[in-house]
Amino acid sequence: MRPSDPASRATRRGLRRLTLHTETVIEAAPQAVWQVLADFARYGEWNPCIPRASGEARAGSRLEVEIHWPGLKRGPYVLEVLGAEPARELRWLGHMGRPGLMDGDHRFSIESIADGRSRLIQSEHFTGWLVPLMAPWLRRNVLAGFERMNAAIKARAEQPTSGSGVRASDADAASQ
Repeated sequence: MRPSDPASRATRRGLRRLTLHTETVIEAAPQAVWQVLADFARYGEWNPCIPRASGEARAGSRLEVEIHWPGLKRGPYVLEVLGAEPARELRWLGHMGRPGLMDGDHRFSIESIADGRSRLIQSEHFTGWLVPLMAPWLRRNVLAGFERMNAAIKARAEQPTSGSGVRASDADAASQ
């Protein structure tokens, strides 16, 4: 199974290293994309791959998440936020099992492009002893999950906002 988006790719960087990369253009400003990414409490409303998340988008903090990549049952993870620059980058580090077995340095980079749009680049650099064994599955399933998540972020960030800057879906949820 190949990635459906030509901007998606998996690159081996040695026996125990693999990088996944996806990107999408979003018809919204970087701040709107950031608001979607950093609002962990609402991930369950839109995120098909991380249906539960709690914590703060602040370097050094911990996120508690549930991850559901295609082809894998849901599982809990504790992630360390490595970077959080509003409207620019959100980055965390996670481990499959013990550190060193398979570690994932996950990054969302947001770039401002013409006409108030954004480019979202989602990547993850995997290292560790399990990478050679897991590489085919990562290429197929996790890369597909990145594409699904990018599409969901795009849909959420492109939703119309009220004059206060609140997305219509967020205002509806708050009134219930």
